[in-house]
Amino acid sequence: MPKIVDHDQRRLELVDATWRIIARLGIESATMREIALEAGFANGALKPYFPTKDDLLTFAFRHVFNRTNERIAEVTAGQSGLPALRAFCVEVLPLDEERINEARVVIPFWQKAINDPDKALIHRASMEQWFAEMLKYLSEAREAGTISTAVDDATLVGQLLNFLLGAQISAALAPDGRVEPGLNEQLEGFLALLGC
Repeated sequence: MPKIVDHDQRRLELVDATWRIIARLGIESATMREIALEAGFANGALKPYFPTKDDLLTFAFRHVFNRTNERIAEVTAGQSGLPALRAFCVEVLPLDEERINEARVVIPFWQKAINDPDKALIHRASMEQWFAEMLKYLSEAREAGTISTAVDDATLVGQLLNFLLGAQISAALAPDGRVEPGLNEQLEGFLALLGC
């Protein structure tokens, strides 16, 4: 009887192996051969799942985004306004090894998206989704009276998104997966200014 293979599980195993290699050695070392070796598969076993390294990187980016969104949904469930916004931002910030490794996958994807319209579209759609969620939380906070700044909500969301994405770059460049100090404090400082 032939062995039944869970294709979705196999893809996730390959993505996890890709993350480990990128975190340890960088994107250039994440060859299909190295990824297969890291995952414990023969080199040719990757082709049915990811014909090219580019396909694997695109899947890995989508997986990072989906995983982050799952965490966000969990921590914001039943919350609104500033508590929901704070929880959202904390899940994106690279505050532990897992989220630093996610940043190390996302940044090479951004590099490719600069010259690849399809990848740029994936990134843009992801950021539009985050923008809409964050805007909703800010609107709720303004309605509740916890935000009084005259700066409009769209500008505030833009500032927060730039902070979150910039934090990912800083974390990916930090030596030995070290978390950048003060990210939580910077977030709290920003949120405190909203009441001005």
